[in-house]
Amino acid sequence: MIGRLFKNLFGSNKAWWVEIKTQNPVCTYYFGPFSIAEEAELAKNGYIEDLEQEGASHIQTAVKHCQQPEQLTISAEESDAIGGIPSPAFSQS
Repeated sequence: MIGRLFKNLFGSNKAWWVEIKTQNPVCTYYFGPFSIAEEAELAKNGYIEDLEQEGASHIQTAVKHCQQPEQLTISAEESDAIGGIPSPAFSQS
């Protein structure tokens, strides 16, 4: 409660996001926003299961506190268009 009040008073635009990177297909996904890290951690497994059912493999995950990503999905084609491996699409604290 106090954290939310502080956030509202000082205008922080940061939230918790689940970042999932896959090698097959080469893609980066962002899921969120979540108000607390524990909520993002709990949701992470469901996203992994969905991606595995779609055939994704070599999955890496991270929970990050950051501003909303500019793109929620970055594919290999989009990555190549901007010059290589996707870089974080957000600013992290």
